[in-house]
This record gives sequence, structure tokens and C-alpha cells, in this order.
Amino acid sequence: MEEMEEELKCPVCGSFYREPIILPCSHNICMACARNILVQTPDAESPRSRRASGSAASDYDYLDLDKMSLYSEADSGYGSYGGFASAPTTPCQKSPNGIRVFPPAVPPPAHPQPQHHLLQHPGSFPPIPRNSCITCPQCHRSLILDERGLRGFPKNRVLEGVVDRYQQSKAAALKCQLCEKSPKEATVMCEQCDVFYCEPCRMRCHPPRGPLAKHRLVPPAQGRVSRQLSPRKISTCTEHELENHSMYCVQCKIPVCYQCLEEGRHSSHEVKALGAMWKLHKGQLSQALNILSERAKEAQEFLVQLRNMVQQIQNSVEFEACLVAQCDALIDALNRRKVQLLSRVNGEHEHKLKVVRDQIAHCTVKLRQTTGLMEYCLEVIKENDPSGFLQISDALIRRVHMTESQWGKATLTPRMTSDFDLTLDSGPLLQTIHQLDFVQMKVPSTVPAAPILQLEECCSSSNSATLSWKQPPLSTVQVEGYILELDDGNGGQFREVYVGKETMCTVDGLHFNSTYNSRVKAFNKTGVSQYSQTLVLQTSETGLNPCELKSLGAVAWFTFDPSSAHPDIIFSNDNLTVTCSSYDDRVVLGNTGFSRGVHYWEMTVDRYDNHPDPAFGVARIDTLKDVMLGKDDKAWAMYVDNNRSWFMHNNSHTNRTEGGISKACTVGVLLDLNNRILIFSINDEPQGPIAFEKMEGLLFPAISLNRNVQVTLHSGLAIPEFYIQRHVEHPTSLC
Repeated sequence: MEEMEEELKCPVCGSFYREPIILPCSHNICMACARNILVQTPDAESPRSRRASGSAASDYDYLDLDKMSLYSEADSGYGSYGGFASAPTTPCQKSPNGIRVFPPAVPPPAHPQPQHHLLQHPGSFPPIPRNSCITCPQCHRSLILDERGLRGFPKNRVLEGVVDRYQQSKAAALKCQLCEKSPKEATVMCEQCDVFYCEPCRMRCHPPRGPLAKHRLVPPAQGRVSRQLSPRKISTCTEHELENHSMYCVQCKIPVCYQCLEEGRHSSHEVKALGAMWKLHKGQLSQALNILSERAKEAQEFLVQLRNMVQQIQNSVEFEACLVAQCDALIDALNRRKVQLLSRVNGEHEHKLKVVRDQIAHCTVKLRQTTGLMEYCLEVIKENDPSGFLQISDALIRRVHMTESQWGKATLTPRMTSDFDLTLDSGPLLQTIHQLDFVQMKVPSTVPAAPILQLEECCSSSNSATLSWKQPPLSTVQVEGYILELDDGNGGQFREVYVGKETMCTVDGLHFNSTYNSRVKAFNKTGVSQYSQTLVLQTSETGLNPCELKSLGAVAWFTFDPSSAHPDIIFSNDNLTVTCSSYDDRVVLGNTGFSRGVHYWEMTVDRYDNHPDPAFGVARIDTLKDVMLGKDDKAWAMYVDNNRSWFMHNNSHTNRTEGGISKACTVGVLLDLNNRILIFSINDEPQGPIAFEKMEGLLFPAISLNRNVQVTLHSGLAIPEFYIQRHVEHPTSLC
């Protein structure tokens, strides 16, 4: 509730609203404050001279601010009425919330006819002078009052009710409303006067005799309840004070009475029932609040992310120690350069901290404002006054939509990463040591994003490999070319094998039966991007006939992927061993997907108690992670207990097979995408027939675990003997 307090304070006096009125710009102001900031205009600018009779214009005309400005263009602290030469410049004031306001103009002493000050005595309200104008202290829009003066502005009863409830919720005890200094605790409340009295003020202002003797006095607590439960006030028309609002003009966006319609003021406008429009606008505001609430939740999570980034940036000791170690290992000539490099690291460190802290401060303020607006709108929705609600609903809906649009993707994206994009290049020769500098010390927004490998188009055949990549979909940074790198097939250093603008490359002349790591990066005039993910490719074995070569394809090494796994999965052994203590099934995928070739991997059961039923198989990247593998249509699996196994896909169970698993058992998974089949084995023996056929697309190794089952992955294995023997006996199945 505290965040809402700013919504309930007048922009002029800085106190809670008292008798608030609604200006045509949808902003609110106290009635007394409105009188304080009135300015009298020249006779030539009277409303009658500026309005054409019978026109559909508003009752209030906004001033031409190019011709008449109430505010000084210079930041001098003074303002004057630009079109009235005789009006003296008047020092401006500032309200407690920082908005600049202007006191009423004081007439010059030499004027032949003395004029009355707009506020002569506290508590008295003299007539509004002719040709008065008022400027909204928030949006600075100026308008000239008509003959009705401030009475022409509708009263914001909804806001007045919200302020009253808020003040009652904040007050520890009800105070007397008539004590001039340090109000005493109220002892009674008059239901007819609707005023809380302390005992001295009651004896002085509400004597138990005369016409006040019939008033009913109740205890303050009972009075508070009766005030909150009092029936809502009937809204009356500002044009016809004896008529109640009954309809709503859609074009003018104001409640109207029956007599307004009889007089033809809205004859060509669409008019709807007041109650129907009240419910419609309440629904619109509620829907907008739901969207804004989601943005507020995202903002809270974003602030947590930013605070974590501050901690990560502050914990940069390891990076600096590595830098110092590299510099100390070089010859004496590097020591002179070391001071400069450390200085740049510290500068980057401070820069990142400043950017992230500034963003935290900005988002905190914006979130506080958003929360305050949400709480205020929720209080407004509680009101039972259709007319009063509709007077402010359009403005609130616009504010909610505008605030929600401010929490866009750009706002909830960190302006700075917690990583240090500084790579010390220690490879140059000794004679170039004086040119030693950080690599990729560039502005992140101008460096290309890391390319994305298109796994479904990457493959190896014989002793060649084909790779395909693309830029991220939302990347707008221009790319001049790409650099493709492969290692030597034996875990050695990477070397460049292609530099150019194409996004696909085939590398020939590789070693047979070798595993190559490949990666790609983009570059432009600003610098070089980060590397893409590393893709592992296996060239074919030698000595196989063409039919076997087509069937057996490539072998790949991979591990389990923590980023796509269910949070309950526990990783160890460099992500090769996984377990789960949850009673429910939890899914984890491998970090490499397959779309062609023959691939075989095994999982050793390290722990198996109480006869659970883990599931082994393959799945697509978006399979469900909180149910047993094979429950949805994006996973194909064999689940097995200590006695038997079943195949399952899309929650369909087939091929019950005797024989289960125990501790130290090995479960094998063979995915032949050339023949589009999936086969399982237990302890090097086939488990049932071919489990699934027509396998295609990008598939990832997968497993679901529960109840403390622990398994260890073994990848990059040769095709099992039973499968090779099957194809030797039935060679037609290979081609």
C-alpha cells in the first residue's frame, strides 16, 4: 500500500487530495489548490470570443501556448503571462513533489481599480474572476474557464474515497477533525455531520441542545465502519444539478443525464447505459492490470538477475589473478605493459558496475511506480460508483497500457554482461610485445552475435564434414564474414579452414575414424563475435564396404545437458553421471542431437534400490521434463524395472519383454537414422524386437529418473556386434 501513496497526493500541495477535481487532461488537483493557481487572462481572450456558438468543441479551450505561455522558457524560477503586458512576473513555487506551480498574480499597485486576490482569507472561496485560466501542474496544458468556473470540473469521488480509506488504514487511532493543532483522539462521531470530535470540540461545536440535539453520536470505531459501509453518493450532472447521471456518451467519454439527451447535446453521438459501460471499463482495466502484473513480476525477477550480476562482477579476483600470472610469466618487457592492462581491467570492472547499478536504480524506481499504479487501480476497481469510475477509467486504462509497454523486452534486458570480454593474447613474438593489447575490447552492441549451428544440416560422410550455420533471428548487427575452425582430429589446437561470407562449408581430406571438434565465429569492422557451440563430428571407419559405410555413419561423444534438464536432476563426473531423489520422474537430455547416421551409447546403472522404473531413449528438445520419458508424442523410450521392460511413445505401452535391470547393468541405445529405427539392449543383448520405426528429425539422447536411481553415460562407442552381425546376415536392410 505504501507504493500507492504518491498516486494519492496532489501535485501542487504535496498532501493527500482534498475535494479533488478532474481536469480535462485527466489529471487531478485539489479544489483549493486549483483556486491558488488560477491566473486572470486579458479580456480579449475571453471564452466567449474564442468559442463559436453551437460548435462541438469542449467546454474548455486550451490556450495557444505559442502565443501565451505561463512559464518562463529560461530556468530562472520566474513565470509571466506572455500575452498580458500589464501582468507582473511572479516568482514560481515548487510543490513538495518537485512540480513547478505558480501563485495567483498580484495586481500592480498603480492600477486605478484595486482587484481582489484570488484567496483573500483561509477557508473562504470568493467568486472566480472573469476570464480566469488554469494550467495543469503535471502536463502543463492551459485552459480558460467558462462562466461556471471551477464548478464545471467534475469531482473525483472515487479518488476521494480511496484517499479516505488509505488514511484510515494508516491511522493508529481516529483523530478529531476540528482540532487546529496536534489533533486529539476522537471520542465520538456524528453520523449526520460525518465528523469525528474529541470531547472539547464536541462541547464547543456540537452542543447537545438546539437543532443538533437530534443528531446521533456513535463511538469512533462504529463511525468508521458506518462511513465505509455508507451507500454510494448519487452522481449529479454538472449542467443540470438536479438530474442524476443515467447514460454514457461514447464520443465525449462522459456520463450524461436524461435532460442533456432531451436538449440534443449528444443527439449525433453514440450513447449507452451507464451500468453497462461501467462493467465494460472495469473489465478492460482488470485485463490491463493482469498484463501489467506479469510485467511487474518479470521486473522483480530482472532486478534479482541484475543484483546477481553485481555480485559476479565484484567477484573478479580470479580474472585479475589470471591476468597477473600471465604478465609475470612473460619477460621483463611485459612488466611496463602490465600496469596499463590492469588499469583497463579495473576500468572495465567499474564501468560494468556503474551500468548495472544505474539500471537497478532505474528499474527499482519504475517498478515502484508500477506497483503504486497497480494498487491505486485495484482500489479504484473496488469503488461502486459507476459514474465516478467512468470519469477516470479511460485515463487509468491508458496509463496502465502505457506503463505496461514501458516494460518491454529492451527494458528487461541487461545493458551489460557480467563476463569480461577481455582475452590476453600471449602468442605474439617478443619484438611485438610493446603492442600487446586486449582482444575483443569492443562495444558489445556493435560486435556480431555468435552464430548458431544448424544441427539438422551438419553431417559427416566418409572423410569429409559439412557444417551449416546462421545468425540469431533477432540480431541486427551487420556481419562481413565467418571463420570456421576445426581441430586436428586428435584433440589438438583449432585451425582456420574457411573464411568468407557463405553460411555452409564442406571440408574434405579429413582423417578416417577421427573425431573433429568444429566451431564458427562472425566478424565485422568492429571486431569478432564469440564462438558458436562446439560441434563434434566423427568420420567413417576405413575397411567397410559402401553399403556398411552408408549405414554406420558417424560416431559422436556427448554428455548430459544441465541447461535443458529438469531442476531436480543432480549432475556429477563432468555431466556424465546423473541421479534424481524426487519420487516423480524427471527428464534429462544429451547435449548433442542427431539427424542422420548410426549412433550407439550405453548407460551403466550405478545405483538401483526399491525397484524403480527408469526410462531410456531419445526425445526432441521440447519434450516434457516432469513426466516419464515417452509419455508425450516427442519421446521414444524403453522403461524397465527389475523383472521386465516395455516400449512407450505418446503414453502407449507395447512389447512387454521379460528381463530387467539391477545395479551394474548396462543399458544400450542404438539409433539408426539411415534406416530410421531405434533398438535397445541390456548387457549387450537385444531387449525385444525393433522398438520404433520411422524415426526422423533432430533427436537427442534422453533418460528419465526417479527414486535415487543413478546412471553413468558412455558415448562415442562402436556399433555393437549383434547389430553388425544382423546386417551381415541381412545385407539388404543396410541400403
